[in-house]
Formats: sequence, C-alpha cells, structure tokens
Amino acid sequence: MIAALPLSAVILAGDPPAPSPPAARVSVPATSRAAQAASPSPTPARETIALGGGCFWCTEAVFEELKGVDRVEAGYSGGTVPNPTYEQVSTGETGHAETSEITFDPKVISLHDLLDVFFTVHDPTTLDRQGNDEGTQYRSVIFYRDARQKAIAEQVIREIAQKRVWRDKIVTEVVPFKAFYKAEDYHQEYFKRNGEQPYCQFVIAPKVAKFRRHFLSRLKTQ
Repeated sequence: MIAALPLSAVILAGDPPAPSPPAARVSVPATSRAAQAASPSPTPARETIALGGGCFWCTEAVFEELKGVDRVEAGYSGGTVPNPTYEQVSTGETGHAETSEITFDPKVISLHDLLDVFFTVHDPTTLDRQGNDEGTQYRSVIFYRDARQKAIAEQVIREIAQKRVWRDKIVTEVVPFKAFYKAEDYHQEYFKRNGEQPYCQFVIAPKVAKFRRHFLSRLKTQ
C-alpha cells in the first residue's frame, strides 16, 4: 500500500518483520435472508458490516473514532484463498480486498449514516485504486450480510449519485458477505500505534482530519 510513495522505503525499512499470521477468525452471517423474510426481526443490539475503501489502515483509523462503533478490525474479504496472509493479498492474486469489519450499535448510529461516512472518507469513483495505492485489493466494496444491508447500501449509493457528491461515476461494489479473515496483529490499530510513520503522516492523517471536520458531532467523547 506504500510502494508508490517517495517515502515508502522508509516505512518498509522501519517496520518490524511480519509475524506468522494468526489463525483467522471467519465471520459468518447471523441470519439468513429466508428467515428475515419470514419473520422480520427488531433492530439488533449490535450490527456488523465489512467495508473496503483502500488501505485498511486508513478506514480503521476513521471508524474507530465514530460514536456508536464498538470494534473495528482490519482484515481480508472477497477472495478465493482461505486464511490469506498480507503478502498473498498484496499480490492481487487472491481476490481479497483490504477490509475493515465494523461492529456498531444501530441505536447510536444507523447503517445509513455509517455508510455516509464511508462515502465521504474514501473516493468511490476510482476503480481498484485509492490515491497511490493501486490494485484490486484496494477496491471500493461493501460486503452485505442480508437483504436489508444490501438495500440500504444501494439506497445510499443512489443518494450520493443524485447529490453529485462525487463528479465521476461511483464504482463501489455491493456484494454478499462470505468470510472475513482478520489481518495480522501488526495491522491492527496501525495509525494509533505508528502515527510517526511517513505513510501515517502524509496519507492517513489528512483522511482522519477530513473526517473530523465533516463529522465533528459524531466523534466519540475522548
């Protein structure tokens, strides 16, 4: 995610060797579409959705500060290889997207509002790319867990397009969730633990600052 930056060599040289990946936790949908259609359930106590919007260091840093979000984990979704490593995903050959799996309280923040944030803090109009990070692993994608999440995602995309928030066409994929593989430990809370790194200072920090300006009232109380 940093190869194209002039200072990327500093980052790579300063990073510790990647430890052996832990056994991946595979998330599975809690309810089936058929069950939901037969008996609509009340608003769940907690809801989870997986979002890909470029480098997961960036998306994780933003959503961790959002009021109503309980947990954000960096990982991989949408590919064909079980339990992939970061090195494998970085080749672009496994089909995975760098993903943030977000668990939130829908009584505090709705999925609709969470997706509004998502479409503000990344560019959903660039195919397989965010800034200098290029490859299918950086694609814009929403992994929905049920028909309701799919409908809300498609509704938000229509609203964003109608408002012409972005000049170009939105290319965000809306695809069914299959599995989420948690990334290696050194990827978790990367911005919080490595804020002095050039990539954090020149790429992540501006995204976080933009998020804070636009959504000041939705920030967690420090």
